[in-house]
Amino acid sequence: MRIGDAAAAIGATPRALRFYEQRGLLSPPRRTGSGQRDYTAEDLAVLRGIRYLLGLGLTVEDLAGLADRLPLLAARPPGPCRPDEPGEPAIIGTTVVRRRIAALDAEIERLTRLRDALREGLAPAPAGEPSPAAGVSPPRRR
Repeated sequence: MRIGDAAAAIGATPRALRFYEQRGLLSPPRRTGSGQRDYTAEDLAVLRGIRYLLGLGLTVEDLAGLADRLPLLAARPPGPCRPDEPGEPAIIGTTVVRRRIAALDAEIERLTRLRDALREGLAPAPAGEPSPAAGVSPPRRR
């Protein structure tokens, strides 16, 4: 399957597939005689797993750290982030998931503070006092 068809099959763009390959999430697919990428059903299964994990909030960097395990998603769909049997490693390590949850929690806290500051700025100031937002500096970007 050519790159455009493969991308359409998983709901992505050809550019995204090339990006996943460039970042090491996907092994380079075999090439046709004319040099075009030729994706197999196994490649599509890995790509669907990558898209699923990205949709859960993991980042490309998170996935790059476990790229060697991504082909296992083709044989075993994503499930709980724990071993199914003693001695069997989880495909997606709990460390990666816990780190992503901590980052999401921090972002939620930051956004909550921002929302509360905006809400406070909308409250009418008592007569003769400056608006609460007058002394608030905009949050610094990271």
